[in-house]
Amino acid sequence: MKDKTVFVCTECNYQTPRWMGKCPQCGKWNTLEEKGIIVESPKKTAARHTANNLYDTKPELLKELELPNYIRSKSGIGELDRVLGGGLVNGSAVLLSGEPGIGKSTLLMQISGKLCPENKVLYVSGEESGSQLKLRAKRLGVSPDNLYILIETNIDKILAHMDKIAPDIVIVDSVQTIYDDRVSSSAGSITQVRETSARFIYKAKNEGISIILVSHVNKEGMIAGPKVLEHAVDAVLYFEGEKRNSYRIIRAIKNRFGSTNEIGVFEMNETGLEEVANPSEALLAGRPKGVSGSCAVCLMEGSRPIIAEIQALGVQSFFAAPKRSSNGIDYNRMHMLLAVLEKRLGLRFSQNDIYLNVVGGLRVEEPAADMAVALALISSLKDKPVPENVIAIGEIGLAGECRAVPNIDQRISEAIRLGFDTIIIPKRNYTKKLDKGNGIKIIPVTSIFSVLMPPNSIFD
Repeated sequence: MKDKTVFVCTECNYQTPRWMGKCPQCGKWNTLEEKGIIVESPKKTAARHTANNLYDTKPELLKELELPNYIRSKSGIGELDRVLGGGLVNGSAVLLSGEPGIGKSTLLMQISGKLCPENKVLYVSGEESGSQLKLRAKRLGVSPDNLYILIETNIDKILAHMDKIAPDIVIVDSVQTIYDDRVSSSAGSITQVRETSARFIYKAKNEGISIILVSHVNKEGMIAGPKVLEHAVDAVLYFEGEKRNSYRIIRAIKNRFGSTNEIGVFEMNETGLEEVANPSEALLAGRPKGVSGSCAVCLMEGSRPIIAEIQALGVQSFFAAPKRSSNGIDYNRMHMLLAVLEKRLGLRFSQNDIYLNVVGGLRVEEPAADMAVALALISSLKDKPVPENVIAIGEIGLAGECRAVPNIDQRISEAIRLGFDTIIIPKRNYTKKLDKGNGIKIIPVTSIFSVLMPPNSIFD
């Protein structure tokens, strides 16, 4: 048995006998760290493997396994519980990430206040002092009896306090500030984050503690730290929104106990984050009247229909290559729709700078918004407004055809509830039962041409 030094990539565990700036396997820079390993003789290795095999677990028949009964703790914040799938699961680990200043600490303090009446909560802070947390709690009106504050960054001391207090829920803000003495690298490094988070998750799984880990984001907007951290936790939540905009959105990137399609909508005000129970009304508030380049669309975020406003602006370009900008809409999707409108309708967008925006900071990820985007672009180019009572739903193909979209019943019901009485939908989605009467006009269309030609032309 002898010692050997190798360099191990903290991202993909690639090993090399010498240091290199770039990992040959994953292509990441500055991820190789020096580690000492013990090399055993082949005989000892074979003996150890033989001994371990004697205690291997036995396979079981699937039909004989028992279904788990997950016990959830309501956070008291309905929008967050919706994203989590009904609340925090006992023994689960949740990773919450978002840009600095977006409101993560505010949300965590509000969660603590809601959970404390029925649970014992330990709030571990490695970034703020106790007085800072006290000031935030006072501003938010949080003063529970079962909320413990621990200002500590050493993982061993934190786990020791957890044994003494025996909390039901632990919040760690943030995992980048926690360090393990047994790891030589500094706090916040990939190795430290991986090791400390693994110990937190092991503790949560073995003792039934629900744990919320807060993580930073890197310059690319991705969750900082090793990718294995996202694989190890049960749910990954991303807190997004513009800092200058009052609306915030929580989105689940991963969820072992619920859907990843749900979102939670909040509004930031002086007293903290307030739930937005009706995001459609909030997103349509302040919509201009009689202005070209605006069209409404109904999107599905999980089981919730949300009506958003698509805005487009086309202005004459003074450059050889016109500028293209999109906010909230996939950049490549915008280029595809512009190409379809130029080829199939003969509209000259190539001579204009084009700007697309989704009001309220919402990100449009489903193709059902194609028809609304196209109408907003055409409206801006022709300088003719889309009527305020019109809402458009449908996916546009490369031939200009309008393709069917799912959940059309829910989309139409939400549009009617918000006061829209002219609803453009794909013809393949149309059935007689969709006709609501009471002045509601359903316009089934086969292509983008149908919206521009009589008798369905909305620009007449």
